Amino acid sequence: MDVAIGHLDQSEGAPASPFLAADVGGTHTRIAMVRASHDEGRKVETLAYRKFACTDFPGLAELLQAFVDADVRIPVRHCVLACAGQVMGDEVVNDNLAWPIHLSQLRQALALDDIAILNDFEALGYALDGPLAHSGRHLCGPDTLTKGPALVIGPGTGLGAAVHVPGSAGGFVLTTEAGQMDFAPNSIREREILAHLAPHGGYVESERIVSGPGLLTVYTTLCALDGETPKLATPEAVTAAAAACSDMHAVEAVDVFCASLGSLAGNLAMAFMATGGVYLAGGFLSSMFALLERSTFEERFLHGRSARALLSQVPVRVTEHGRHGVLGAAQWYLRRGMSGEATTHHAVAGGLTA
Repeated sequence: MDVAIGHLDQSEGAPASPFLAADVGGTHTRIAMVRASHDEGRKVETLAYRKFACTDFPGLAELLQAFVDADVRIPVRHCVLACAGQVMGDEVVNDNLAWPIHLSQLRQALALDDIAILNDFEALGYALDGPLAHSGRHLCGPDTLTKGPALVIGPGTGLGAAVHVPGSAGGFVLTTEAGQMDFAPNSIREREILAHLAPHGGYVESERIVSGPGLLTVYTTLCALDGETPKLATPEAVTAAAAACSDMHAVEAVDVFCASLGSLAGNLAMAFMATGGVYLAGGFLSSMFALLERSTFEERFLHGRSARALLSQVPVRVTEHGRHGVLGAAQWYLRRGMSGEATTHHAVAGGLTA
């Protein structure tokens, strides 16, 4: 099976011909036909790009084939996927994916020589060595680019995070399972939410609160705590009602979500000494930027006492996911190289953005 379990040596040659690069999310899959750029200022050249809704297709093979049929005019033999989940034998498994991914079936269906896989947030981490570092809107901290490790976090269908560590040849990226970290309540109300979700104690993961579905969970929990029937059924409806101040539980749910995101981001920034900045990625956060801006995110991000001195110097930006995951995956693929012979695949883990 031409997939891998570790990074490839740079001595192995990357394909000179165009290849497919896809960022597979729980809601959308973004895919491009790319090749190495001859422009020294750009690492990857995009020849074609599309964004698909995952629910429109019975599987990833059919989705990728639709892109090939519409936009690809030459044989394509190589593919790199940025995807969350765990590689279990021949299958990529994640609860947030629209469908299971069977690697050998995918390779055979598209007549590929090889498929390389990396974590979806690892791909975003590599994109920080490019346009992602200069994109988005400033949320808090210094409004300048700073040096040091940079953290990218994305609450979408799930919650993912990765850290880009600068160095020679673009540095390297550390993946995390931040979405699976224990949720740590800060306020009395958050303790009530935790007690409702785990009435007998036990583990409640951060993405149960800090994600799109998590926002809806917080909203319905707050309604239950106050003995009321929820009126809203989607995360988008909750954010819209919060923006319009038309539902007090929606307003409170967004407050809890933003505050919890701030605490988590601050914890991770301290853990990785992310002096290079924190990037909050995804269309979900971008769509609620005004709510995030006037929330207690910054106060919770800064924590207190000695941590505040460090965290106050960390710039925080909100950026659209967009093509960055696709480009980051392509950059990783070109950097690591891929031979036409059987190779090993990079293990996949972590959260997933919409």
